[in-house]
Amino acid sequence: MANNASARKRIRQTERRTERNQARTSRMRTFVKKVETAIASGDRAAAAEALRVAQPEMQRAVTKGVSHLNTVSRKLSRLSARIKALPTT
Repeated sequence: MANNASARKRIRQTERRTERNQARTSRMRTFVKKVETAIASGDRAAAAEALRVAQPEMQRAVTKGVSHLNTVSRKLSRLSARIKALPTT
């Protein structure tokens, strides 16, 4: 356990940061899940709209240090490709 004030402060900071980062990660996953659901339903317009809303949220996770840039870029690229593969109705 922490023996000095600076170590106790570090523990408090880490707890707050961890909670914040988990919330950001969860929020990003929720947006991705909405895109996945729209793709599964086969509605290209809804899927494109869901991706348009999810993209800034995913990029924000990168700027906040929650996700890696290449990981988010890869996920966006794959989601976009899956949307483009949907039949136009």
